[in-house]
Amino acid sequence: MARLTIDLDAVRKNYLFLQNKVRKGCEVSAVVKANAYGLGVEAVSQTLHESGCKTFFVATLNEAIELRSFLGREPAIAMLNGYQIKNASLYRENDITPVLNDLSEIQNLKNTQNDLPAMIHIDTAMNRLGMNADDITPEIISNLNIKTIMSHFMSSEDNQTDLNAVQASRFEKLASQFPNIPKSLCNSSGIFLDASYHYQLVRPGMALYGLNPTPYAENPMQPVISLDAEILQIHTVKKGETAGYNATYCFEQDSTLAIVDIGYADGIFRSLSNAGSLYWNGIKCPIRGRVSMDLTIVDLCDVPENQRPKKGDHLEVIGLNQSADDLARDAGTIGYEVLTSLSRRHQRIHSDQDFIEVSMLTNHSLKSLPKE
Repeated sequence: MARLTIDLDAVRKNYLFLQNKVRKGCEVSAVVKANAYGLGVEAVSQTLHESGCKTFFVATLNEAIELRSFLGREPAIAMLNGYQIKNASLYRENDITPVLNDLSEIQNLKNTQNDLPAMIHIDTAMNRLGMNADDITPEIISNLNIKTIMSHFMSSEDNQTDLNAVQASRFEKLASQFPNIPKSLCNSSGIFLDASYHYQLVRPGMALYGLNPTPYAENPMQPVISLDAEILQIHTVKKGETAGYNATYCFEQDSTLAIVDIGYADGIFRSLSNAGSLYWNGIKCPIRGRVSMDLTIVDLCDVPENQRPKKGDHLEVIGLNQSADDLARDAGTIGYEVLTSLSRRHQRIHSDQDFIEVSMLTNHSLKSLPKE
């Protein structure tokens, strides 16, 4: 079985690092949508709340209601995907703050519960969710309980593009019309661009979970996850034999293979076929042939014969030798997708300073063990 370890102490340190990074008067919230980017929203959000986080962002109403169920009534929970009039009562019952993305949502809120706390999302270049800056005026949102006006960077991980300054300028022009309402512009990478972009609230996600918000420099965040997978079988192949479906790899020499219990159903993308690697004691072991749904073939040819792993040993997928960002690069994607694709089949181990929680197969049935 593959083992996924989530270091909650590293999550805590990353949150406090960002809180020290932002300018005075700026609150660091936490984006915990998609099951806290695949790492387990209950354990992660409780850790963040205990670390001082007072505002959480999710995508959907179901996520918001679930989050409220184990965080209690204290923190603010904002839902990014808008105000749905058919679910109006649920926002009130669960203290959910909707993020309003167009004029119809503003009008619907006015018509149903205009005193409900809400946020306004302005599109400054993404052409995704959010309303046109020309459509929003102080008169439009009068009589509403607006807590924050926000926008979202489209290229903040690139510190050389002019797009960041263009968006920031558009947002600043808009923000000046609402001097008494808090503002929010920065995601994880935006925090590292310019302190003037911090305003009163920043919304990190990926940085909390150890992904690199500054790909142009060394990762300033603590690594949060490690993933290793069990070897189910070891066998040898002859020169000229092939590996996996459709014989996409032909061995140029006699080789020893490890068949590992992880595949594309577990977040090891098929695009890693003949491109990615796993590690054994720091030695790179390339993937041969196509990644299957549940299995991956790994070549042990570079491991000295007397140091090779045995059946039942675990190879490193993500860890000291290969970060989630590294794996994503080889797969032709981004670290976000690696994290959010982590399988529910993994044995999940939430590790903190004083305890280890082990979850078998799902995020439930947690067993607390003393940390050695």
